[in-house]
Amino acid sequence: MENQLQAKPFSNIEVSSFCGQIALILKSGISSIEGITIMLEDASSADEKQILQAILENIQETGSLYQALDATGLFPAYMLHMVQIGEETGTLDEVMTALGDHYDREDSIAKSIKNAITYPLIMAGMMVVVILVLLVKVMPIFNQVFIQLGTEMTGFSRTLMNLGNAINRYSIIFIVILVIIAALILYTTRTARGKRTFRKLAYHFKFSRAIYEEIAACRFASGMALTLSSGLNPERSMELVTALNEDSDFQKKIDRCQELINEGSDLSEALFSAGIFTGMYARMASIGGKTGSMDQVMNQIAGLYQDDIDNRMNNALAVLEPTLVIALSLIVGVILLSVMLPLMGIMSSI
Repeated sequence: MENQLQAKPFSNIEVSSFCGQIALILKSGISSIEGITIMLEDASSADEKQILQAILENIQETGSLYQALDATGLFPAYMLHMVQIGEETGTLDEVMTALGDHYDREDSIAKSIKNAITYPLIMAGMMVVVILVLLVKVMPIFNQVFIQLGTEMTGFSRTLMNLGNAINRYSIIFIVILVIIAALILYTTRTARGKRTFRKLAYHFKFSRAIYEEIAACRFASGMALTLSSGLNPERSMELVTALNEDSDFQKKIDRCQELINEGSDLSEALFSAGIFTGMYARMASIGGKTGSMDQVMNQIAGLYQDDIDNRMNNALAVLEPTLVIALSLIVGVILLSVMLPLMGIMSSI
């Protein structure tokens, strides 16, 4: 079924859009079968029609939205499990609404990470290209000028020219090196194993470690809001939310929290003692536990974490952009001055 429909699973934004549409249909009092039929009539692409047709046929056979979505192989396991719980508890409309918000937040997190990684890589690539052009193409031209004036480059400018000549002479080797670097970048940004490796390396730096900790906490809070609002107890909610976590260090905190809950601790106390939430977030969780509105508080905490993540990313990019421009300007300036100053000295002595 999966190969017949689509090779690539749905993205977070596609899952969010689908959940939002189903939630709107169910809240209007329309059944899942009628809702999918309406969506099928409004489908704009052949692939979308094929997927919805397969879902509709499966619902008609099984009577279960969960089984129909599971059969496509296009939806994430966490969403499928929550849909199953929604059907069993009769809260499918609320679950689909919460899932839409959850995957919309996941998409925002993914975009923030992508922007934070992509822009520096582009700027670094531009810097490398500019520097290579100066060393390989521009420096030899200046050397010809020096020769015509009866002298040669010396010192730092000579070293730069020799470096440019070496790059030009062994260009194949440098191209291979650049290809390997590009392949490593793709590996660390496109594959699950590569992302885990990159995350381990990034944990050695304070800024990136703080970002990953906030992302893990945001996903945890979002998942807890979804599971608790579906009527699940804290123990079961923690088990399901574990599937969303990709951070090994944060997983230790979740495991500790589960142990405290199993020992009889209150959820809000366990969250604080395990170090999952601290400061303002811990106080919010405590209030949520006392007022019986933990699911709503968790949703608010997830939103606050998302705002913090966006602000951190935006502030980092705001600092990084001028820093890279200044670095490029300084490097280019040093290269040009290394030949311009001696050249001006020669010209003034003629």
